[in-house]
Amino acid sequence: SCSPQAITAGFFYHTARLARGGYRTVKHQQPVFIHPNSALFSLQPRWVLYHELVCTSKEFMRQVIEIDSSWLLEVAPHYYQAKELEDGSGRKMPKKAGK
Repeated sequence: SCSPQAITAGFFYHTARLARGGYRTVKHQQPVFIHPNSALFSLQPRWVLYHELVCTSKEFMRQVIEIDSSWLLEVAPHYYQAKELEDGSGRKMPKKAGK
């Protein structure tokens, strides 16, 4: 079976982060929801990757796995910036030297 990092490498653009009020896609801040049938629905992980969005009453993420945000910078540095991947838990990213 594929590792979560390998799946992240293939679907890095299908990511969402838990924020106040629910999940939002990382790049476009679109509100999305874990489908109630998902095993992750009650767990509410901070970072998730999904295979597809299905729009019924809401935009539901289907085939969802939990990921580590650091994987996104590893597999897609051309797509993500570090500031997009701050987890918002109060820890700041280190400041760049020489500013």
